[in-house]
Amino acid sequence: MRRKGEHHTAEGALVIPTIRSRPLSAARLRGYLWQALALLLVLAFLAFIARNAAINMARLNINTGFGFLTRPAGFAIAQHFISYDEASSYFVAFFVALLNTVIIAAVAIVCATMLGFVIGLARLSSNRLVAATAGAYVDLIRNVPLLLQLFYWYFAVLRPLPGPRQSLDLLHLHIAFLNARGLFVPAPMFEPGSGAVLLALLVALALFSLLWRWARGRREIAGRTPRAAWIALASLLFAFLAIAAAEGWPLRWEVPVLAGFNFRGGLVLSPEFVAMSVALSLYGAAYIAEIVRAGVAAVPVGQSEAARALGMGPLLVARKVIVPQALRIILPPLAGQYILLTKNTTLAAAIAYPDLMLIFGGTVLNQTGQPLEVMIITIGTYLALSFAIAAAMNAANRRLRRTGTPRR
Repeated sequence: MRRKGEHHTAEGALVIPTIRSRPLSAARLRGYLWQALALLLVLAFLAFIARNAAINMARLNINTGFGFLTRPAGFAIAQHFISYDEASSYFVAFFVALLNTVIIAAVAIVCATMLGFVIGLARLSSNRLVAATAGAYVDLIRNVPLLLQLFYWYFAVLRPLPGPRQSLDLLHLHIAFLNARGLFVPAPMFEPGSGAVLLALLVALALFSLLWRWARGRREIAGRTPRAAWIALASLLFAFLAIAAAEGWPLRWEVPVLAGFNFRGGLVLSPEFVAMSVALSLYGAAYIAEIVRAGVAAVPVGQSEAARALGMGPLLVARKVIVPQALRIILPPLAGQYILLTKNTTLAAAIAYPDLMLIFGGTVLNQTGQPLEVMIITIGTYLALSFAIAAAMNAANRRLRRTGTPRR
């Protein structure tokens, strides 16, 4: 078959035309010159603003530079997941606030994704009651401002809760308690020898990933998973359990216990953290549900009909046919939703949750009197978080489109 751009001689020999570089035309040259001129003008404008700001700050005796990061902060942070006290530097306070923001964004993204997928599939249910309920949820949550929802969960739901002695036992197992002072959950405690166990776990996971890839390749060729793969995976599990047993099982869980007027032990999540997590998760789930519904609805109906004609059940059709094709449509807008959820964490300052916006954009700015540097750090951090999420989702999207189906 003759391809476009190819021709044959009379003797039948294939002749492939050489690729000639297109000469630089006058129009293209003028375009490059205008772009370079525009770039120079932008750089000159930025340099003028920077010089003008430096002159004015020097005239007003305003301190400049980032040396303040090494000075003691002198204020407490109620919710912190790493060691921190008032003697810690502003640099440590920055990491505490950043970690608070990242954790609450991660919790909201995970919970909103799981709930959004369930509600999005429920909207496509053949049961009218289920579809109508899911649709009502989406319409209600999307049309109420997020800040108002945050105030509802914080002031109307969590603040009126009883004290520690009348705490709500969430799982009825006496391990998780909710009251006006926050959510008390078990905390992991790492004892001597836990480092070796964690290293063994990482090695086991890496070997498991390699074995799983090899077994999947063999299954695609031979039609079944080799018995040696199952033996190797079982050996990895046995080796990890043997190492953990030899170290005396150094990981244990500290359960919160009521002692006097409050709980002791465990991990304490403040009411602000709980309210922000719930509000962001429910709000993001409503938008993710619409993304999932649109992605699933975009898959041709003939795909599922052909799968059912082959005898596949509904769950198998969804897992093997519909979801892999829908993910290629869902992932791009899902990345935008994840970035939006991360940026919406700035609303936590309205209920005094110590996130990056409240600590650095508020307290640190007022104490240091260096708004330019503080705002550069704050804005740059949010930009970095958004770019990191976008890069991760773009990488997942490229991998999905290259393979056709997500790797398991």
